[in-house]
Amino acid sequence: MLQEEFGEMTPQQLAAPVDTVEEKWKLLPAFLKVKGLVKQHIDSFNYFINVEIKKIMKANEKITSDADPMWYLKYLNIYVGMPDVEESFNVTRPVSPHECRLRDMTYSAPITVDIEYTRGSQRIIRNALPIGRMPIMLRSSNCVATGKTPMEFSKLNECPLDPGGYFIVKGQEKVILIQEQLSKNRIIVEQDRKGAVGASVTSSTHEKKSRTNMIVKKGRFYLKHNTLSEDAPIAIIFKAMGVESDQEIVQMIGTEEHVMAAFAPSLEECQKAQIFTQTQALKYIGNKVRRQRMWGGPKKTKMEEARELLASTVLTHVPVKEFNFRAKCIYLAVMVRRVILAQGDNKVDDRDYYGNKRLELAGQVSGS
Repeated sequence: MLQEEFGEMTPQQLAAPVDTVEEKWKLLPAFLKVKGLVKQHIDSFNYFINVEIKKIMKANEKITSDADPMWYLKYLNIYVGMPDVEESFNVTRPVSPHECRLRDMTYSAPITVDIEYTRGSQRIIRNALPIGRMPIMLRSSNCVATGKTPMEFSKLNECPLDPGGYFIVKGQEKVILIQEQLSKNRIIVEQDRKGAVGASVTSSTHEKKSRTNMIVKKGRFYLKHNTLSEDAPIAIIFKAMGVESDQEIVQMIGTEEHVMAAFAPSLEECQKAQIFTQTQALKYIGNKVRRQRMWGGPKKTKMEEARELLASTVLTHVPVKEFNFRAKCIYLAVMVRRVILAQGDNKVDDRDYYGNKRLELAGQVSGS
């Protein structure tokens, strides 16, 4: 069979890259035949309802109370069911997309959870507790039309050629458009309006999203974050993360002559503020933390607040276990180094370059 189709071509010739754009265009019909135009939307939504939603639940699984330290509520599992409609109180039945279009209803499925909580001294587990509803994308894994034959499609009043990939909300067909975003969890070095070079990272995890900026003022490096009332000198941040030795900070950033010369003024900031140890640095940052008014709850010292902030809010996507900041220090040092190297040659990242962007599909947009 293959012999007839490809003749005497060797495996190397078959695997060779396609040379011209004209040749590449010939691949397009085959690609569309296999993938179609909406497969990426459906795959993204399937991943969200089967995998991502469980990860989001795991990241926020336990709820505790300051009023009663013994009480807790824990999510054990979460499921998205099949589309249904509630006809009368607590009486549901499956529903088809066509019926939702005709009756101006939303084609949605129940979200149920298994939970464990305490009542007095006993632990109670409840399964399949409904907590809300989720609109279901047509042709996704939870849609009633998935895997049906053309004959079964006609019974559901659906067109077998309909590719799906859209939602039905109050009888209207709606599409989640692909959104173009700058890459998350990636250092972007850019210039501001005044020509100063800085670096920024938009961190995104299942628990938190935050933006951390590295800026240069009068030749000194500062960390800018919206939880801090003013910009904090970068050397003090390093010391607060446990790298107290100036030599170690410089070795992390780079020992080239011009790199050390560019970073030297930032080290003088510690001398000026008389900060030499981790404790002093944490106290300094604790005084700059914007107060989040929390009623009740255990009172934290300023040092504890500063440590918590550096561990969980600044550069959220770099994990810190048991206040071991090693990985985060190295990441911060790379940010400083990228800024220093960009200053000399003016090599800033291009925001419009597609390598620095991500296309967010229905699943990612729903998850965020």
